[in-house]
Amino acid sequence: MKRHPGNGNAGTDTVALDRARLAAIVDSSFDPIISKDLDGTVRTWNRAAEQLFGYSAEEMIGASIFKLIPSHLEDEERDILARVSVGDHIAAFETVRQLKDQSYITISLTLSPIRSADGKIVGASAIARDITALKDRERRIRVLLREVNHRVKNQYSIILSMIRQTSRGDHDLATFEQHIRERIMALSASHDLIVSADWEGAALSDLIAIQLKPFGHDEALAFNGPAMMLKPTAVENLGMAFHELALNSSRHGVLSGKHGTIVISWEIAEADSAVEFSIRWDEKTSARFPVSGEPRSGFGSVILKRVAPQALNAVGEIIREKCRLIWTLRGQLTGFAADHPRPAPFP
Repeated sequence: MKRHPGNGNAGTDTVALDRARLAAIVDSSFDPIISKDLDGTVRTWNRAAEQLFGYSAEEMIGASIFKLIPSHLEDEERDILARVSVGDHIAAFETVRQLKDQSYITISLTLSPIRSADGKIVGASAIARDITALKDRERRIRVLLREVNHRVKNQYSIILSMIRQTSRGDHDLATFEQHIRERIMALSASHDLIVSADWEGAALSDLIAIQLKPFGHDEALAFNGPAMMLKPTAVENLGMAFHELALNSSRHGVLSGKHGTIVISWEIAEADSAVEFSIRWDEKTSARFPVSGEPRSGFGSVILKRVAPQALNAVGEIIREKCRLIWTLRGQLTGFAADHPRPAPFP
């Protein structure tokens, strides 16, 4: 078999080719890969490092890695370099680095020693991964879990109050069960709105629509008011109030099929150097309401006159004028709104 003559440079060429391949892999990595001497002097800086930290290779190669280290973490970096110098491989750990624009990011960092041809440790190779978004998500999950815990406890309190108050007015088990079921479903509907908006609240118009939907008679309903996002607490309490008003109407008023209208209006206005919010349920019907002029349910009366006003630091009032029922609630906007729009004239 014929053989090609040997090439004395073949070993050198192979090493050079391997280095070129490794350099190409490092440079095309999506993760920043950095090598540095044991004193922290940067020796290599790939494209991903440029994109993440904001410094070009020309700015960093030959400079100190401490350009990226927040002052309070300098000792951490010195300890890492000391550990690598004795051969330790540093498993992925979370830390913080400072970008060229002086902002901070959270990264996951892994380090390994770099050895010379004779086996001496001469530096460290670091692979970084930006986990800022991951940490933000984790923080948001923790906040949401705390919010869920708070809301669940609040729901328990409300349901216990529902049971206690409803039992005072309902004298047979079937009626009691029906009213409890209806009220819990109304509370659940408000809760669904809050969840769908990541616990930020809900639009007032959406809350009204979802609470009145089960009662029908859409042709008799009208909403008037500016766009407004409610706080979760306002969603819960106004949701219960609207349900009780609609429940009363379904027994004695427009939502029972009697001729008439229900106008729900709200406005934001300046008052005594503060921004106030007011909401009004104005129901006119062809038949008279009960003599008391208030929703018949003891729980409904408690919600409209005490629970919702106290929870929102507001004042509630129920007025009967012959075949008309009016409920108003007034308080400072900060008690109701998830964000605070500029006061606008009522349309």
